[in-house]
Amino acid sequence: MFDYSTLKKIFFKFQPETAHNIAEFGLKSTNLFPGILSFVANKFVINDKALHQNLMGANFYNPVGLAGGFDKNATMLRPLASLGFGYMEFGTITPKAQSGNEKPRLFRLVEDESIQNAMGFNNDGCEAVKKNVEKIYPFAVPLIANIGKNKITPNENAIDDYEFLTREFSDFCDMFLINVSSPNTPNLRDLQDESFINEIFSSLQKITTKPIIFKIAADLEHDKAISLCKTAANAGAAAIVINNTSIDYSLLPNIKEQKGGISGKLITQKSRELFKAVADELYGETVLISCGGIDSAKEAYDRIKMGANLVQIYTSFIFKGPSIVKDINEGLLKLLKDDGFTHISQAVGVNVKKG
Repeated sequence: MFDYSTLKKIFFKFQPETAHNIAEFGLKSTNLFPGILSFVANKFVINDKALHQNLMGANFYNPVGLAGGFDKNATMLRPLASLGFGYMEFGTITPKAQSGNEKPRLFRLVEDESIQNAMGFNNDGCEAVKKNVEKIYPFAVPLIANIGKNKITPNENAIDDYEFLTREFSDFCDMFLINVSSPNTPNLRDLQDESFINEIFSSLQKITTKPIIFKIAADLEHDKAISLCKTAANAGAAAIVINNTSIDYSLLPNIKEQKGGISGKLITQKSRELFKAVADELYGETVLISCGGIDSAKEAYDRIKMGANLVQIYTSFIFKGPSIVKDINEGLLKLLKDDGFTHISQAVGVNVKKG
């Protein structure tokens, strides 16, 4: 297999967004060669019953998912699945295509194994993304449609965008994720409000029977996060993702420009603490998904023992390469065995301290 450290040196010579576009082109190209994808899957996919879970009406072969934002237009789902992801988000999708924020808008924080992202929901829009998903759905692993509002849509009309996308994708995903926690669309985070949460769940549940997931920002005070998550769970959230990127720029004192959200190792501790606070209050009430700075089997296992059925990665995929999903899953199997567990469900929530 090709040494990723060599490939990374080449990629990191390019601007981050250029490197991502090159990677997307390469991954998309493999769609034309099913034999290559089968070969890759044989190397990377871990299929062990000890990691299987049935959650939200779907079968998850392992708990490691790809967070939204990497495959915005659903062009890479087949090749990404061949790398072993147990589930994937596509999007964030908006009803109309939009170019996103002004460039440069993606920055590597190499020494910190982190990324600063100010993309702004750039995507090809509902119609184009839907055509891409139609070609492959139903899919080998659960697919989550990450949906958001257009930048030009005022907050008072935001629900219209979410309703539209739910109608359009209801037959082409296994579940939805409501994105109101990105820091890169002006005023979007203002929708992290109990009245809006109740309104949007009530509205979308009339449109689709697919599970709906709610995702919170990394920078909420713990009490506020717990309150919002309880509201979402009571409103019918099938799962809650904790958390999105952070705009806590104190994490990086020498930051060149204070814009966008930080992901990766810089937010590991912040994400872990927020997840623990929420899980200690909500464990058992809905499925909990932990995201933020997860880059190893140990970190994933810690989150699982805190109450996560599932975890998500993004930044560590970029810094550690295509073997990371395999490495985490193999590590999880060993950690489960070391603790005397025969199935992941036995580890989920063993360290929860219900509030």
